Formats: sequence, C-alpha cells, structure tokens
Amino acid sequence: MLIVYLLACLVIAFAAVVIVLMRFTRRVARRAEAAVPPDGQFLDIDGEQLHYVDFGHGPAIVFIHGLCGQLRNFAYLPLEALARTHRVVLVDRPGSGYSTRGPQHDAAIAWQAKVVAQLIDALTLDRPLVVGHSLGGAVSLALALDHPQRVGALALIAPLTQPVSEVPAAFRALAIRSAWWRRWVGRTLAVPIGMMTGRTTLAYVFGPEQAPEDFLIRGGGVLGYRPGNFESGSVDILAAERDMTGLAARYGDLTVPVDVLYGRSDRVLDYRQQGETLPVASPRAQLMLVDGGHMLPVTQPELTAQWLREVAARMPSAQNYRPRHDVTTVSTHAANDAA
Repeated sequence: MLIVYLLACLVIAFAAVVIVLMRFTRRVARRAEAAVPPDGQFLDIDGEQLHYVDFGHGPAIVFIHGLCGQLRNFAYLPLEALARTHRVVLVDRPGSGYSTRGPQHDAAIAWQAKVVAQLIDALTLDRPLVVGHSLGGAVSLALALDHPQRVGALALIAPLTQPVSEVPAAFRALAIRSAWWRRWVGRTLAVPIGMMTGRTTLAYVFGPEQAPEDFLIRGGGVLGYRPGNFESGSVDILAAERDMTGLAARYGDLTVPVDVLYGRSDRVLDYRQQGETLPVASPRAQLMLVDGGHMLPVTQPELTAQWLREVAARMPSAQNYRPRHDVTTVSTHAANDAA
C-alpha cells in the first residue's frame, strides 16, 4: 500500500508541475504577443493565414527570414529609406511569426516557396528581388528553381544552401522527430528553458558580434517564447534535413542572378560549405565575404543595405521603373526607424 501511495503522490506531483508549466507557457505567450503584435495584414493562401507587411513604391523587394525568426528580423535595416525607391514586402514564413501552418502542411521547403510565389501573385509583384536570410535563403532558392517566372533575382544573406550533417548548437533542442513529444515539450518545457538559456542562445547566433539590447522587441525575438514557434522551428529543421540534398543538386538549373553575402565568422553556418559552394554549382551566383557573423541584417544593417541597393540596381526593373501611385501601403512597426 505504501508503494501505491507513493506512486500516486508522484503522479499527482508530476501532473501539478505539468499544469503549472502549461499555464506559465500560455501566460508568457500572451505577453509576448502583447509586446509584439502583428505589424501588417493577412492573406489567405493555400489554406493558411500569411502575415506580411507591404509599403513603399518602386520595384519590389521581398524579404524572407530564417529559422525561428519573423519579419522583424529585418527591422534594423533602413527600410523606410529603401521604401522611397522600392516597394518593400516582408513576410512571416508559414508557421513563423503570425503566419499559420496547419498539420496538413509539413514545412517542406518547396511548399514554403510555393506559398511565397502565391504571395507574389496576390500582390501583383513584377519579378521582385527576393532577399532570403539563413533558412529563408533555402526557401528563396527553391522559389527561383520552381517558380522562375516569379523572381527577378536573389539576394541571399548567410543562406542555408547545402545539407548539414549536424544541427547547429543553438538549435539542437529543436530536433525532435516525434510529433507527440514535440507538442508536449513545446507546451511545457520549451518556453521556460528558452527563457533561461536565451542570452546564451543569442550570444551564439549573433557571435562574434553582439545582439542588440532591444532585439526581443524591435527584432521580434520575444515571439520565440511561444509554443507554436518551438514546434514550427522543429518541423522546419526536419524539413531542411530531408529536402536540402535534392535542392542543392539543382543549382545548375538556376536562371536568375544570385548574390550571396556571408560573414567569415558565422557560427551558425560555415561560409565555406554554404557560401563558397554555390558559385561552383551555378555560374549565376557570386559571393561577397565580409567580417561578421550570422545576423548581418541586424548587426551590420548599413553594410547589408548598401549591398542590397547594389544588387537591386543591377536588375532591369530598376532601370525601367516608372513611379506607380496605386500601390497599397501600410503603416508598419517592423521598419521601426522612429524608435
């Protein structure tokens, strides 16, 4: 009887801890969303709600963020200045930020690229320059290969271009193959552990550069403290593991110019494996190396923006552009230049 009693006490204690963790996770998620609400508007694409920001006039530039990120990751770039000469579109990848991704979609890189292609069509963008950071670079490459008529050129910042044999240290906790276990961890342990290890994770991802003090709000980092973000990031890692070998084998078929910007001290992705291999695989690609880490749009926004301007200036749309006055614009906190 004593053993049964003790086991019952352990079960009750465990259940109580789980309930506390779940309530704590929900409370943190609500506070995160209150601190960083949606910046733009939503489109219904392929059964999902896609959150995006659209402002400015001129040839279009579409920004696609990386793993566990969201569109505010580009907020340190001088977006308002860029919007004086370009139409700027920032999008939360499906399952990230405020974009949804239902269980019927498994985060395949080709599917994510298809969603971006449909966004380009819905917004009537004319062969935009597509900017992809990190995992967003892989999505951008798939977009250019599967939907070349939708893309004018690619500008890839620290992109994932090749399969990786080992998940980067900062993201290993996401590599959970069991859907049940992934949901359980996301709703109980992921948020409190993420909050305890957040500074260490940011130091690794940004290193050797420093993460700005306001990244949690201005950069949208606080939205990572939500169970859905953990679950989506985990599925993204599994999709990349599955899809990158096939994607990398197709780079010789690229038909659009591809410019790549990489930091020599990137700790998340090795520029030699991920950057230098792309120009070898495709004559359309060229690589620019700079001193810096993985988060160049945040740590070196002026350098990154100048590189983007130079890439955009080489596009025919920049030379043939005539000002339009019918482009819908929205106010956006994502630019955040007034902060």
